[in-house]
Amino acid sequence: MSDALTLTALAAAVATAAVALPLARRRLELSLAKHPSLTGHSRMAKRVARLVPGYAYDEAAFFASDGAPADVVQRRREGFRRLAGQLNARHAKSIALTQQAREGLSDLQFTGAYRVPFQYSRYLREHLAIGAFVQRSDGVTLTDLDGRTFLDLTGSYGVNVLGNDFYKACIAEGSARATELGPVLGSYHPAVADNVARLKRLSGLDEVSFHMSGTEAVMQAVRLARYHTRRKYLVRFSGAYHGWWEDVQPGPGNPLPPGRTYTLKEMDEATLRVLRKRRDIACVLVNPLQALHPNANAPGDSALVDSGRRAHFDRERYTAWLKQLREVCSERGIVLIFDEVFVGFRLAPGGAQAYFGVQADLVTYGKTLGGGLPVGVVCGRRELMKRFREDRPADICFARGTFNSHPYVMGAMQVFLEKLDTPAVQALYENLDATWDARAAQLNERLRTAGLPVQVANLSTIWTVFYTQPARYNWMLQFYLREQGLALSWVGTGRLVFGLHWTQADFDAVCDRFVAAAQAMAADGWWWHDERLTNKAIRRGLLREMLSHRF
Repeated sequence: MSDALTLTALAAAVATAAVALPLARRRLELSLAKHPSLTGHSRMAKRVARLVPGYAYDEAAFFASDGAPADVVQRRREGFRRLAGQLNARHAKSIALTQQAREGLSDLQFTGAYRVPFQYSRYLREHLAIGAFVQRSDGVTLTDLDGRTFLDLTGSYGVNVLGNDFYKACIAEGSARATELGPVLGSYHPAVADNVARLKRLSGLDEVSFHMSGTEAVMQAVRLARYHTRRKYLVRFSGAYHGWWEDVQPGPGNPLPPGRTYTLKEMDEATLRVLRKRRDIACVLVNPLQALHPNANAPGDSALVDSGRRAHFDRERYTAWLKQLREVCSERGIVLIFDEVFVGFRLAPGGAQAYFGVQADLVTYGKTLGGGLPVGVVCGRRELMKRFREDRPADICFARGTFNSHPYVMGAMQVFLEKLDTPAVQALYENLDATWDARAAQLNERLRTAGLPVQVANLSTIWTVFYTQPARYNWMLQFYLREQGLALSWVGTGRLVFGLHWTQADFDAVCDRFVAAAQAMAADGWWWHDERLTNKAIRRGLLREMLSHRF
């Protein structure tokens, strides 16, 4: 009897192991496919974020956080006072209205607080203000309330592909087309039918739905993928941005971590292995902008604590990766979604699909497609776009919105798409990569020749700045650039966005101002360097600071 019980127990143990081992193997494979940094571990990132204490440097620490000698610290103080005085005096009206609006505009409170690393933010805001208001645009320039003109490197967060004057014309003509109908919602303006036909041709897909933002379009694409595959999980890649909703916003930035999301490594065989084996993945989200900095978060100066930021675009390698993804998704019945909200119509007239030569199952567009007005669009294969089941009438994937297909938006979009087909606009895409790669090389050579620890990397007209020498004050460059009349978005040197309409003369002016700004920053001592000041030493010092303030 005892032997029988022993055999029964052994058999049960073997059966349990037979079930557990494959599960453990799948779990291990999933863990290996996640990026080893916090960007690949959303829940851990949330926990770590809760532990980071809030503290601010006093005046002494603000200027000497890297241990610079007294004479360098003094140069920084004098340079900072000069810079702050210059900017505050030049832009007084713009700054005054910004400070007034800030009390009731939460966006301004957020961007103001996260323009630089948080330790420096309070002192900076007390002494150096930035105006958020502008009153006009002309060509490649913006003019603030004080009549000061900037070369516009903000790109309107990606909207401005073809120039502000181009979008003014789209809005004016589109509004004229919609005037007779006005803001009638529910019924469609005839422009909708034309837009659908044009988008089908551009995307190579069967059907179209309209939404009010890029975030909303991505949400609907994921919902459709889950609805049709009857699977729960989406895969996004480490660092990629797909809007501000919970399922795609990793770690810090959302009240809750993603519940049914796998954040995996981009351009990695371990990720392909997971996609080939798991049966719970509905879709894979790709933001082609990540080709500039795979597996790294969208760069911003608020996270520029050292000089560890790097970027480089390898078109051949990234194309090969997308083709591998396409193959695996097709094999496994996983919906491949290209999120082209930012890059759509910037890389090629047919977007990133045409540029990389890879057809997705669903594509989302936004930004520039609205002709200057807010929009989100989903294009997809017919069987994936359907929101109901004929055989189960109560089983639907509901998606509507009061302002979807707004007549004025549809009018501006129609004009945009018509202009996209014109020879003048098509000509802007000729030799696009060669033109902008040469311009990046031109600026990098000037910076190297001047002995400045700054370089740029680009994906066509989308640029980022990185730094070649360990330093704690790289984020100061955004203010020197502003002094030189270059307008940047609130993320600072993390992203510079040009348009296809920029001439060589326009770009030469940017080069002159960029180099002058970097030289002024160097002269003021912010890039002082000591051999002990390595990126690792900087990060370790910050960790010690945080631990001391926490405990």
